[in-house]
Amino acid sequence: MLETRGKLPHELHRIARRASECDEGQTMAEYAVVLTVITLAIVTSFGLLSNSIQGILTAVTGLFS
Repeated sequence: MLETRGKLPHELHRIARRASECDEGQTMAEYAVVLTVITLAIVTSFGLLSNSIQGILTAVTGLFS
């Protein structure tokens, strides 16, 4: 039992460091999911508003011709 006393803080530090490294990978995955959802929302919005956007651009170009 005396041999494990000095090793315990080192082992806890190693485990804590390893856990923090795992969190970084999880955070990157979460950012990727959020970015994907935002991208899909933007693409869908442009798709739904494309006729309105085209009408507005046609009206603006008509003012210059």
